Amino acid sequence: MASYPPAFLSLVENLSRLPGVGAKSAQRLAFHILKSDPALAANLGRDLGQLHGKVRLCARCSYLAAGELCSFCLDTRRDERMLCVVEDPRDVDVIESTSEFRGSYHVLLGVLSPLEGVGPGDLKIRELLARTAPLEEVILALDPDVEGDATSLYLTRLLRPLGVKVTRLASGLPQGSELEYADQVTVARAFAARREV
Repeated sequence: MASYPPAFLSLVENLSRLPGVGAKSAQRLAFHILKSDPALAANLGRDLGQLHGKVRLCARCSYLAAGELCSFCLDTRRDERMLCVVEDPRDVDVIESTSEFRGSYHVLLGVLSPLEGVGPGDLKIRELLARTAPLEEVILALDPDVEGDATSLYLTRLLRPLGVKVTRLASGLPQGSELEYADQVTVARAFAARREV
Protein backbone atom coordinates (compact mmCIF):
# COMPACT_ATOMS: atom_id res chain seq x y z
CA MET A 1 0.00 0.00 0.00
CA ALA A 2 3.01 2.30 0.23
CA SER A 3 2.51 3.48 -3.38
CA TYR A 4 -1.05 4.68 -2.81
CA PRO A 5 -1.63 8.44 -2.60
CA PRO A 6 -1.39 9.93 0.92
CA ALA A 7 -5.11 10.89 0.98
CA PHE A 8 -6.10 7.28 0.27
CA LEU A 9 -3.68 5.91 2.88
CA SER A 10 -5.02 8.38 5.44
CA LEU A 11 -8.60 7.29 4.76
CA VAL A 12 -7.65 3.60 5.12
CA GLU A 13 -5.82 4.33 8.37
CA ASN A 14 -8.77 6.25 9.83
CA LEU A 15 -11.33 3.65 8.73
CA SER A 16 -9.23 0.87 10.30
CA ARG A 17 -9.54 2.63 13.69
CA LEU A 18 -13.28 1.90 13.71
CA PRO A 19 -14.36 -1.10 15.82
CA GLY A 20 -14.58 -4.30 13.81
CA VAL A 21 -12.82 -2.81 10.78
CA GLY A 22 -9.42 -4.30 10.08
CA ALA A 23 -6.86 -3.11 7.54
CA LYS A 24 -8.31 -5.17 4.67
CA SER A 25 -11.89 -4.07 5.37
CA ALA A 26 -10.75 -0.47 5.62
CA GLN A 27 -9.02 -0.75 2.27
CA ARG A 28 -12.15 -2.32 0.72
CA LEU A 29 -14.32 0.50 2.10
CA ALA A 30 -11.90 3.14 0.83
CA PHE A 31 -11.93 1.63 -2.67
CA HIS A 32 -15.74 1.49 -2.58
CA ILE A 33 -15.96 5.16 -1.64
CA LEU A 34 -13.41 6.06 -4.33
CA LYS A 35 -15.32 4.16 -7.05
CA SER A 36 -18.74 5.46 -5.94
CA ASP A 37 -20.45 8.65 -6.96
CA PRO A 38 -18.46 11.59 -5.49
CA ALA A 39 -21.69 12.65 -3.75
CA LEU A 40 -21.34 9.65 -1.42
CA ALA A 41 -17.94 10.86 -0.21
CA ALA A 42 -19.25 14.42 0.11
CA ASN A 43 -22.29 13.27 2.11
CA LEU A 44 -20.16 11.05 4.36
CA GLY A 45 -17.75 13.91 4.98
CA ARG A 46 -20.60 16.31 5.76
CA ASP A 47 -22.30 13.86 8.13
CA LEU A 48 -19.07 13.02 9.93
CA GLY A 49 -18.20 16.70 10.24
CA GLN A 50 -21.59 17.51 11.78
CA LEU A 51 -21.81 14.48 14.06
CA HIS A 52 -20.27 15.97 17.21
CA GLY A 53 -22.01 19.31 16.76
CA LYS A 54 -25.51 17.97 16.13
CA VAL A 55 -25.68 14.77 18.19
CA ARG A 56 -25.12 14.69 21.94
CA LEU A 57 -26.03 12.55 24.92
CA CYS A 58 -29.37 13.23 26.57
CA ALA A 59 -28.84 15.18 29.79
CA ARG A 60 -31.22 12.84 31.65
CA CYS A 61 -30.74 9.32 30.27
CA SER A 62 -27.58 9.44 28.07
CA TYR A 63 -29.38 8.23 24.94
CA LEU A 64 -28.62 10.09 21.70
CA ALA A 65 -30.29 13.49 21.37
CA ALA A 66 -30.34 16.47 19.04
CA GLY A 67 -30.99 18.85 21.94
CA GLU A 68 -30.88 18.78 25.74
CA LEU A 69 -33.25 15.78 26.03
CA CYS A 70 -33.84 12.78 23.76
CA SER A 71 -37.16 11.85 22.19
CA PHE A 72 -37.87 9.26 24.93
CA CYS A 73 -37.36 11.75 27.78
CA LEU A 74 -39.54 14.30 25.97
CA ASP A 75 -42.37 11.77 25.42
CA THR A 76 -44.97 12.44 28.14
CA ARG A 77 -46.71 9.12 27.37
CA ARG A 78 -43.79 7.10 28.80
CA ASP A 79 -44.30 5.54 32.24
CA GLU A 80 -41.91 7.41 34.56
CA ARG A 81 -42.35 4.74 37.28
CA MET A 82 -40.41 2.14 35.27
CA LEU A 83 -36.79 2.58 34.22
CA CYS A 84 -34.87 0.24 31.95
CA VAL A 85 -31.08 0.35 32.38
CA VAL A 86 -28.97 -0.59 29.36
CA GLU A 87 -25.28 -0.56 28.50
CA ASP A 88 -25.41 1.19 25.14
CA PRO A 89 -27.81 3.37 23.09
CA ARG A 90 -28.12 0.52 20.55
CA ASP A 91 -29.73 -1.61 23.27
CA VAL A 92 -32.56 0.93 23.58
CA ASP A 93 -33.31 0.46 19.90
CA VAL A 94 -33.50 -3.32 20.32
CA ILE A 95 -35.92 -3.01 23.25
CA GLU A 96 -38.05 -0.41 21.47
CA SER A 97 -38.39 -2.70 18.45
CA THR A 98 -40.28 -5.22 20.62
CA SER A 99 -43.01 -2.73 21.67
CA GLU A 100 -42.98 -4.45 25.11
CA PHE A 101 -41.70 -1.55 27.19
CA ARG A 102 -43.25 1.91 27.60
CA GLY A 103 -41.19 3.24 30.49
CA SER A 104 -38.07 5.38 30.60
CA TYR A 105 -34.47 4.47 29.84
CA HIS A 106 -31.06 5.01 31.36
CA VAL A 107 -27.89 4.30 29.37
CA LEU A 108 -24.82 3.47 31.46
CA LEU A 109 -22.42 3.88 28.50
CA GLY A 110 -20.60 0.69 29.44
CA VAL A 111 -20.38 -1.98 32.11
CA LEU A 112 -17.99 -2.64 34.97
CA SER A 113 -14.81 -4.25 33.66
CA PRO A 114 -11.86 -4.12 36.05
CA LEU A 115 -9.59 -5.83 33.49
CA GLU A 116 -10.21 -2.96 31.07
CA GLY A 117 -10.00 -0.33 33.81
CA VAL A 118 -13.73 0.49 33.79
CA GLY A 119 -15.01 1.20 37.29
CA PRO A 120 -18.21 2.69 38.73
CA GLY A 121 -16.95 6.24 38.19
CA ASP A 122 -16.64 5.61 34.45
CA LEU A 123 -20.35 4.79 34.04
CA LYS A 124 -23.52 6.87 34.40
CA ILE A 125 -24.31 5.30 37.80
CA ARG A 126 -24.43 8.53 39.83
CA GLU A 127 -26.94 9.90 37.31
CA LEU A 128 -29.00 6.70 37.62
CA LEU A 129 -29.19 6.99 41.41
CA ALA A 130 -30.35 10.61 41.07
CA ARG A 131 -33.39 9.37 39.09
CA THR A 132 -34.80 6.91 41.65
CA ALA A 133 -37.33 9.20 43.37
CA PRO A 134 -40.46 8.43 41.27
CA LEU A 135 -39.42 4.88 40.38
CA GLU A 136 -41.26 1.71 41.32
CA GLU A 137 -39.14 -0.66 39.23
CA VAL A 138 -35.69 -0.63 37.67
CA ILE A 139 -35.18 -3.24 34.95
CA LEU A 140 -31.57 -4.21 34.38
CA ALA A 141 -31.32 -5.07 30.68
CA LEU A 142 -27.60 -5.74 30.59
CA ASP A 143 -25.87 -8.45 28.59
CA PRO A 144 -25.90 -11.84 30.34
CA ASP A 145 -22.11 -12.11 30.53
CA VAL A 146 -19.53 -11.68 33.32
CA GLU A 147 -19.39 -7.88 33.03
CA GLY A 148 -23.17 -7.52 32.71
CA ASP A 149 -23.73 -9.78 35.71
CA ALA A 150 -21.17 -7.90 37.81
CA THR A 151 -22.73 -4.56 36.88
CA SER A 152 -26.23 -5.85 37.64
CA LEU A 153 -25.12 -7.12 41.05
CA TYR A 154 -23.42 -3.80 41.82
CA LEU A 155 -26.49 -1.78 40.78
CA THR A 156 -28.84 -4.06 42.72
CA ARG A 157 -26.82 -3.47 45.90
CA LEU A 158 -27.12 0.29 45.36
CA LEU A 159 -30.81 0.36 44.38
CA ARG A 160 -32.43 -2.08 46.81
CA PRO A 161 -31.79 0.05 49.93
CA LEU A 162 -33.60 2.90 48.15
CA GLY A 163 -36.82 0.85 48.16
CA VAL A 164 -36.88 0.28 44.39
CA LYS A 165 -37.92 -3.08 42.94
CA VAL A 166 -35.02 -4.35 40.82
CA THR A 167 -35.65 -6.87 38.03
CA ARG A 168 -33.51 -8.36 35.31
CA LEU A 169 -34.35 -9.71 31.87
CA ALA A 170 -34.92 -13.44 32.08
CA SER A 171 -35.35 -16.30 29.64
CA GLY A 172 -34.58 -15.95 26.00
CA LEU A 173 -31.13 -14.39 26.19
CA PRO A 174 -28.41 -17.03 26.28
CA GLN A 175 -25.49 -16.62 28.68
CA GLY A 176 -22.58 -14.82 27.08
CA SER A 177 -24.62 -13.24 24.28
CA GLU A 178 -25.04 -9.54 23.53
CA LEU A 179 -28.41 -7.81 23.63
CA GLU A 180 -27.55 -5.80 20.53
CA TYR A 181 -27.53 -8.98 18.37
CA ALA A 182 -30.68 -10.61 19.75
CA ASP A 183 -33.79 -10.76 17.58
CA GLN A 184 -37.02 -8.98 18.51
CA VAL A 185 -38.91 -12.10 19.60
CA THR A 186 -36.09 -13.20 21.92
CA VAL A 187 -35.87 -9.77 23.53
CA ALA A 188 -39.67 -9.53 23.84
CA ARG A 189 -39.83 -12.90 25.62
CA ALA A 190 -36.94 -11.99 27.91
CA PHE A 191 -38.63 -8.71 28.74
CA ALA A 192 -41.98 -10.34 29.51
CA ALA A 193 -40.31 -12.98 31.72
CA ARG A 194 -38.03 -10.67 33.67
CA ARG A 195 -37.44 -11.57 37.31
CA GLU A 196 -36.65 -9.75 40.49
CA VAL A 197 -32.99 -9.92 41.56
